[in-house]
Formats: sequence, structure tokens, C-alpha cells
Amino acid sequence: MSWTWTSLALVALFFFLQALLWKKDTKSNRLPPGPRGFPIFGSLHLLGKFPHRDFQKLAEKYGPIMFMRLGLMPTVVVSSPQAAEQFLKTHDLIFASRPAIEASNYVSYGHKSIAFSPYGSYWRTVRKMCTLELLSTAKINAFQGMRKEELDLLIEYVKEAAEDGVAVDLTAKVSSLTADMTCRMVFGKKYMEEEFHEKGFKAVIQEAMTLAAIPNLGDYIPQIASLDLQGLRRRMKAVSKVFDAFFEKIIDEHVLSKDEKRTKDFVDVMLSFLGSEETEYKINREHIKAIILDMLTAAVDTSATAVEWALSELMKHPEEMKKVQKELETAVELDRMVEESDLDNLEYLDMVVKETLRLHPVGPLLLPHESVEDCTINSYHIPKKSRVVINAWAIGRDPEAWTDPEMFWPERFASSNIDLRGRDFQLIPFGSGRRGCPGMQLGLTVVKQVVAQLVHCFDWELPDGMLPSELDMSEEFGLVIPRAKHLLAVPTYRLKINDNRL
Repeated sequence: MSWTWTSLALVALFFFLQALLWKKDTKSNRLPPGPRGFPIFGSLHLLGKFPHRDFQKLAEKYGPIMFMRLGLMPTVVVSSPQAAEQFLKTHDLIFASRPAIEASNYVSYGHKSIAFSPYGSYWRTVRKMCTLELLSTAKINAFQGMRKEELDLLIEYVKEAAEDGVAVDLTAKVSSLTADMTCRMVFGKKYMEEEFHEKGFKAVIQEAMTLAAIPNLGDYIPQIASLDLQGLRRRMKAVSKVFDAFFEKIIDEHVLSKDEKRTKDFVDVMLSFLGSEETEYKINREHIKAIILDMLTAAVDTSATAVEWALSELMKHPEEMKKVQKELETAVELDRMVEESDLDNLEYLDMVVKETLRLHPVGPLLLPHESVEDCTINSYHIPKKSRVVINAWAIGRDPEAWTDPEMFWPERFASSNIDLRGRDFQLIPFGSGRRGCPGMQLGLTVVKQVVAQLVHCFDWELPDGMLPSELDMSEEFGLVIPRAKHLLAVPTYRLKINDNRL
């Protein structure tokens, strides 16, 4: 017992001395305003179930550039378009790196993924490879037929439900759709849930996303990381093992495949770089597996979540739903389905997607950045190795940037040049600068096509006589923020196609 108390006293003394050194080091520098926090734990106690909302409330008190310690980690929270531009454009290079959080070590093979790897020559190499070889316009267009096939299957399922007059679980069906699309693009074929793991493909991906989002005490207080007080490391190892076994199987299947005629998928493209001297780094299996996981987590949950929020907002606002349908009737007409080539002509749909991503950015806090050197922004000192959190959710609700920011009002974009490419910092759901999402074009294509098809082919009513105003819009927090409850709705088929073909 005496040994235990002595150890605790030594640990407490260590943290106390470290806090004094930190205070001495920062006293002469003007840090951004923020809550003082407690020794050791800093301001962790101020964050609850929804950190993006908690950060927004704190920013209302302390300002759009706020400094706080989360545990022992100096953290800067950015909550306005003007502040975001400073970090993501003016000083982009200084903040282009990522902190080495424990989750990324396990689920991205030692920080080898595009999303989590630190800024440097390796990240530039794999980012360029993926942008040119995996996410180019030509590659996205090559899978257009496949996306149509999968969407046609969903429409047929919903059409049968409409004939039976039953509600459709849109959350589940759209999630399955995006998972199937992603598997076919990345792996070349769909996999049954049980082929992946007994928990199912989607469940394991969601577990990985959850683990990456849960505040990990070991990340904020590195000295206690080895204790794994929350049991997160154990869960991360288990998920990593499942992914690794599945990816090894996928890679082996592709290496042994003799089918020369099949369409080359993402794994084929990455395998063409295996051991290659064409890049600065020799690409090995771990690199390929890390990038595969990037593709899965970036495409499956994000696209599905954006679609379900868009449909939710349209069902909650029937007048806007009718406007989308009227535009589709004019541009496409009711005697055929929507094609991807139609999307560029659907201006109101584009406004609906922008407004959805403003109110419901798929990643509310984006991914954290890390400063590689000291920097001064707006006369504030930003220390080297600070973690920078961009609160895209708060920026989308900034009353100085948006009129009636809590209102779903797609028409706000009617006379606006604001786009989603990260150049307009009041709307950055895909991030901006060097670490902006490279899959934005593919993601937007999938979201627009799925929303357009479901709204064009069907009228929708909420089940059990529920009024639009009664639709529950509560959310769950994670790397993405999906609906807390599945979206259920009863479809009525509305097309006037003369034959039985979709």
C-alpha cells in the first residue's frame, strides 16, 4: 500500500512540475483566450457527448480562435470562416500535419493511411498516387455503370415496398448501397456480411470509426497511455486484426487472379505499384492495406450519412421536396430514371446538397491538424505541436456568415458562388488546403445521384401518420454524425415508364 501511495505521489509531482514548466514557457507568449482547466486533465471535463456542440458554446464565450489544454495537449479550436482561412490557407503548410493519435496507429497501420499520416514526402507520394490513379475523373467515370446497377437494385427493392405499402428503412438500405458500391470499386466485387466477419462488414467499419472518435485519455495524457484505462487499445487491436485478415485475403485473391478481362479495381491499381521504384517509397502490403481502409471508411459511412440527412431534411420540409421533384420532372421527365449525366443540370438539387452539408457536415470536426512550428495568427501565439480542431459544424452555423443559420433554406445558395471545394471557408465539409478530402468528387457524385433517384422515382410519407414537423432529427457523434434513429418512410412510385424495365 505504501508503495502505491508513493508511486501516486511521484506521478502527481511529475505532472505538477510539467504544468509549471508549461506555464513558464507560455507566460511570455500571448495565447488565444480559452478556459483555464484543471491540472493534468485540462478542460476535458467541458466536453460531453457532442464535442462539436460543446466547442461551439465555448467559442461563443472565448472567440473563434480558442486555446485550451485537453489533458496535457495544447489544443486550438477554430470556429469561424475567417479563422479557418488563416489555418487552412494562409498558414496551410504549418498546419498540414496530423497528430499521432493511438487509433490511427492501429487502424491505419502505423499512420500509413492518407488521412492520418503526418505531412511529409510519404504523404505526398501516396496522396498523388491516389489522386491520379484511384480518384481521377476517368477512374470515377469508369465505374459509372456499376453505380447505376447497384442503384437500380435499390430502386427495385423500394418499388416492391411501395406496392406492398410498407415503410422502408432508408438508413439501412442506403448504407448497404454505399457499402456495395465501395466494395465493387475497391475490391472488384461485393462481399456477403459473413465473408468479412461474424459481426458484419458495416458493423466493423462503424466500430473503427467510433474508436477513432472516442476521446482517448492516452492521447491527451501520454504518460498513462500504457494503462489503457478505457479499454480502447484492446478494442483497436481486435478491429485491426479483423481488417488485416480480410485485406490479406483480398490481396491474395487479386494476386492469384488470372482474369485479364475484368475491370481493374482500386486494389489492382495499388498492386501495380507493389515494390515499384516509380515512387519515392517502395509500396508494400501494409501501405496498400492502409489505403484500402482509407477508401472504405471515407466512402461507406460518409456518403450514406450525407444521403440520409438530405432525405431527412426534404421529408421534414415537403415544399423543398416538391421543388426538387419539379426540377427533376423538367430536366429528366417522368418517363425515365435519372442518369449521372443529368446531375450537372439540377441546380436546385445542388443547393439542397450544399444546404444539407452546411447543417450536417459529415465530419463535424474534420480530422485534427497539428502545427509543425510556432506560428502567430491574429496576434495570437500558436505553439509548435498544438492540435488544431476545425469545427466545421460551428462554421456552418456561424450567424455572421449565414442568415438564419439554423434554418434549412436551400435558396440561400441561389445567388451565391459558394461551392464545396474548400475555397469558401464558410462551407468546408470536405476540409480545405493540402489535407482537403481527395475523394470529394466521387462522394458528391454518389450523394447527388442517390438523392435524385430516390426523390424522382418516389413520393415519400413518414410512417404511422407522423407529421413532417415531428421527425426526430437528433444525431450521434463520431468521426461522422449520422442520425440517432433510422430514417423510415413509406414510398409511392411516381414514374410513368411504359415497360417493366428500370
